[in-house]
Amino acid sequence: VNGVEESGDQESEVTDRPIAKKVAKHDSGAADLEKVTDFEEEREISSQDIENAMSLFGDKRSKETAERVARMRELAKVVINKEDVELIMKEMEIPRSTAELKLRECAGSVVEALIALTD
Repeated sequence: VNGVEESGDQESEVTDRPIAKKVAKHDSGAADLEKVTDFEEEREISSQDIENAMSLFGDKRSKETAERVARMRELAKVVINKEDVELIMKEMEIPRSTAELKLRECAGSVVEALIALTD
C-alpha cells in the first residue's frame, strides 16, 4: 500500500513541476508588461502640447490652402486660346482641365506647354 501511494505522490510531483515552470514563464512576461506600463504611466502628454500640435497643423494647412488659392487666381488671369487647349488635348490625350492648367502655367504658350507635358 505504501508503494502505491508513493508512486502516486511522485507522479503528482512530476506533473506539478511543469505547471510551476509554465506559471513562472508567464509571470516573467507579466513582469515585463508591468515594467512597460509603469514607464508609459510616467510619461504623460499634456493637453496643452496636443492643442499646440493641432494648431500647428491647422495653421500649416490654412497657409497651404491660401497659397493654392492665390496661385489659382494668378493662373486664372492668364488668357488662353480655346484652339490651343483643343490642340493640347488632342495631341497629348489629356483632359481639358489638365491642358488648361498646363497652358496657363506656361503663360499661354502652346510650345512650352507641350514641352512641359512631355518632360
